Amino acid sequence: MLFIEYPKCTTCQKARKWLEAQGVSLETRHIKDNPPTAAELGDWHSRSGLPLKRFFNTSGQKYKELGLKDKLPGMDEAEQLALLASDGMLVKRPILVGDDFVLVGFREAEWTAALGTKK
Repeated sequence: MLFIEYPKCTTCQKARKWLEAQGVSLETRHIKDNPPTAAELGDWHSRSGLPLKRFFNTSGQKYKELGLKDKLPGMDEAEQLALLASDGMLVKRPILVGDDFVLVGFREAEWTAALGTKK
């Protein structure tokens, strides 16, 4: 499984610790140093079943600086994916990519259900 994280993020740290406790084998990727491409994000978006807005780090500094709250509704999907791919810090994290699921943001119950693990 691919675990995309920003190591300084406390939610990412909590998710990683939880995954390790579940015995999940991970390939990790630093979201700032190696941000997802627009193609990856498009694939993950379609596989996740989530609205594209859920992929944005809406509480992040960059999101606020760019005034994306007001700009996103006027952008099409391709523009939003290109914007997300332009800066890893715009992307909500962590992201866990499995063979048959994509999870965005750490919600223990959701991750437990997807992984079929127990707390």
